[in-house]
Amino acid sequence: MDVIDRQILELLRTNARMPVSEIARRVGLSGAPVARRIERLEAEDVIQGYVAIVSDAAIGDLDAFTEIRLIGGTDTRQIEEIARQVPEVQQYYTIAGDPDALVRFRVRNVGHLQQVVNAIRRTGIVEGTKTLIVMSAWDRTRTLPFRDSDET
Repeated sequence: MDVIDRQILELLRTNARMPVSEIARRVGLSGAPVARRIERLEAEDVIQGYVAIVSDAAIGDLDAFTEIRLIGGTDTRQIEEIARQVPEVQQYYTIAGDPDALVRFRVRNVGHLQQVVNAIRRTGIVEGTKTLIVMSAWDRTRTLPFRDSDET
């Protein structure tokens, strides 16, 4: 991966719908080589997909993080098995130290959050949890200006 690949990735992070012609203009190449680079980055799993960024507040959803401490001797890979079965799990991370994992949930409200956390606790591998509700958030990928293809 070279400097141009990194520039392409940054432009796609800012606006995944940016036309290849605009990306090409900004990185100083023609469209065909940029399209080939994007295809290669997708094939190499550097680009793993494209998503719409939705305002959780606008649709009434709540984000929360739960720290999970596992019962001694539990393989941390079991968190992935649980995460895949719980649709409210948006992301999970196994981490060094205490706790063992950090899970991000998207739920309808606090009551729904309680149901989901209780379900995680009942799996038989969780020793304890600590849940943090997101009050506000800043995310670099969500705050970069959306630019139309004719802007410079």
